Amino acid sequence: MATIPVDHARDGLAVAHSSLVVGQALVRGDADYEAARRDTMWNENVPDRFPERIVQANSIHDVVSAMRAAKAAGQQVAVRSGGHSWSGNHVRDGGLLLDVSRLNTFTIDEKSMTAVAEPGLGGSQFVAELMKHDLFFPVGHCRGVALGGYLLQGGFGFNGRALGIACSNVTAIDYIDADGELRHASETENSDMLWAARGAGPGFFGVVVRFHLRLFRKPKFIGNVATQYPIERLEELVRWMDRVGSHVPPQVELQFVISRNPSFPPAVRKATRTSPVRIELAATVMAASRAEAKAAMSFLSSRPKGARIRTPLLPTPMSTMFSAVMQHYPDAKWETDNLWTNATADELLPHLMRIADTVPPPPAHMLWLNWAPTAELPDMAFTVQDRTFLSFYGGWFDNADAEETTAWSRGNVAAMQSLSTGVQYADDPGRPSRGVSESAKARLDELRAQHDPDGRFHRWIGES
Repeated sequence: MATIPVDHARDGLAVAHSSLVVGQALVRGDADYEAARRDTMWNENVPDRFPERIVQANSIHDVVSAMRAAKAAGQQVAVRSGGHSWSGNHVRDGGLLLDVSRLNTFTIDEKSMTAVAEPGLGGSQFVAELMKHDLFFPVGHCRGVALGGYLLQGGFGFNGRALGIACSNVTAIDYIDADGELRHASETENSDMLWAARGAGPGFFGVVVRFHLRLFRKPKFIGNVATQYPIERLEELVRWMDRVGSHVPPQVELQFVISRNPSFPPAVRKATRTSPVRIELAATVMAASRAEAKAAMSFLSSRPKGARIRTPLLPTPMSTMFSAVMQHYPDAKWETDNLWTNATADELLPHLMRIADTVPPPPAHMLWLNWAPTAELPDMAFTVQDRTFLSFYGGWFDNADAEETTAWSRGNVAAMQSLSTGVQYADDPGRPSRGVSESAKARLDELRAQHDPDGRFHRWIGES
């Protein structure tokens, strides 16, 4: 790829690239093409879609060059930051797959409590560095999730109920537009593009190369309480979640998982379809003190009896938090689906009973997240959320389990569509579904026509 000078319309957008290796471009048929295509996916279930060209950008300059080349060739563009799109939204037939995962630098301004981060930066790496400076940001729960896709789709992260959906803490972006121009968007400049970037998800019509972020003070106390129930307690637990969910303090993240996972990572491959189904209830709290944390978790005293394992409130390092989450997400093949809902326990229980009766072997599992929004959303594209989030992670190691596990994930969500108020892009199902409100979608369509009239950027693969 040739080096092309970049013109800047404003100060502070300099692109330093003279010391960087120019990004690699691979064309379908090249020896390294297939490995590069597969490496763009975290999910081992790689779709049978084949871009004509893959560019592995090493700098913002590479992104500019790639976009200008795509425009000249009349190619559509898909963008990959960390590759955690379950459906492989970035892997499309034909056109350009622009891999920006190597753009992973960041700067922190402790005085102003702000940061500027590139899209390929992993959230777990970012928060580890922030905490060294007594700072925090609501990054995603899984190791390896890069900021790019995470922030564009909304961002349900640690302490998100208290600090807000992560994209609401994006104050500005630097992006490459459909013509290959580097631009800035904030509340006072290209504000409509900032509006779109905060929630448009994989349908965003630009390549974000830097996020400007609002930071927070690191919570003085971070802790967790874990409870494991036999599946026979499911009805009691669901009714309890339904009763307390809306009153859970914002400092607390409450969720449970239904699976056959024995909760010890080395054993996950030993579990079978006849292993007992368990419910793991987890409550994470981030507060200004241990006393405040204990007060916020006091509602747990009313949780159902009959637990097999129950831990007290213990201080928990973020590294342990990430490890606990990742025990459910080993390297495997996955098909996922999800829904937001405000349905009652009576409405949900018949479905949940069936789900528990038919859960496949690990790593397949169902997640219930108590979101229960506590504040109005700012004006941005992210507009769909609800009291409860249910996600079905159909994962398998053995290809013989693929059909059954996929049917479990997809079929259960299909059966619950009358209770669904939308989907979350984070667990994108890759099927026609609504991830933003109708009014937000209408505005996104208007902005797309204005900023990307030639349709240079793909829409979300599941847009309906």
